[in-house]
Amino acid sequence: MKRHQDILERLQEVKYVEVLDLCQSLNVSAVTIRKDLKILEEKGLLFRTHGGASLENPYINDRPVNVKEKISVSQKNEIGEAASRLILENDSIMIASGTTVQALARCIRPKGKLTVITSSLNVTLELIKFREVEVLQLGGYVRHSSSSVVGNYAAHILENISCSKLFLSVDGIDLEYGLSTTHLEEAQLNKRMLSAAEKIILLVDSSKFGKKSFAKICDLDQIDEIITDRGISPSLIEKLEEKGIKVTVINH
Repeated sequence: MKRHQDILERLQEVKYVEVLDLCQSLNVSAVTIRKDLKILEEKGLLFRTHGGASLENPYINDRPVNVKEKISVSQKNEIGEAASRLILENDSIMIASGTTVQALARCIRPKGKLTVITSSLNVTLELIKFREVEVLQLGGYVRHSSSSVVGNYAAHILENISCSKLFLSVDGIDLEYGLSTTHLEEAQLNKRMLSAAEKIILLVDSSKFGKKSFAKICDLDQIDEIITDRGISPSLIEKLEEKGIKVTVINH
C-alpha cells in the first residue's frame, strides 16, 4: 500500500515517528495507523513503540564509545555548538558522559575562568588544554565501553558540589518512562548529578526519542531544556513543551 510506503519513507528521514503526526500527514485515523504499524512490524520493517514507531529496536543495549561516536556525527557537533553558547563567563558546570556531551567539550571556548566537573575521561582530555578551565575529574571505576567513571567515589564527591548547569546525554527518551541508559551504575551517578545542578540541559540527537534502556535515570519533568536536531516530530515537541521543557532544535 502507498500509505505503508509513505510511513517507511518518513521513518527513513527522521528515524522515529509518532502516531499523531502520521494521522495528520496521511489524513487517516489513529486506529488505521496503528494497524499499519502492526502489519509493518510483523514484516520486520519497523519497531512499534509507545505512541509511535522506530526503525531501530527501542530497547537499547550497551555499545562502545568508538561505535557511538560514528553515529549522527554532524548532528552531535551542531548540538554541542549550540550548547556551548549557554556557558557563561566564570561559569561552573557539570558534563556527564556520552559522545554528544563530548562534542560539547570540543566546542567550548572558555570566557574567563570555567570550572567543569565531569565523569568522562574524554571530556577531561578535550578541556585540559585550556589554562582557563579548571577540571574536577570524578574518580571511581572506569567503564571501558564509555571511558567514564562510575561508583560510590564519584557519587560521594557530588554530595558537596553545586553548579549552575548539568549537560546530560542519554541512550533513550520515552514520554512515559523518562530518561534511561544502558548501565545501572551510570544511571545512579547521573541521578546524583541532577541533584547537584540548578539547571538540567539534555543534549540528544533525535534518534534517541521513543527508546528505552535498562536503567532509568529520571522522569522528563526534571529536565529544563532539550537541544536536539530537526528529526524530532512537531507533536513530540508540543508534548515536551506541555511538560514545561524548553526544546531547542538546531538547523541541521
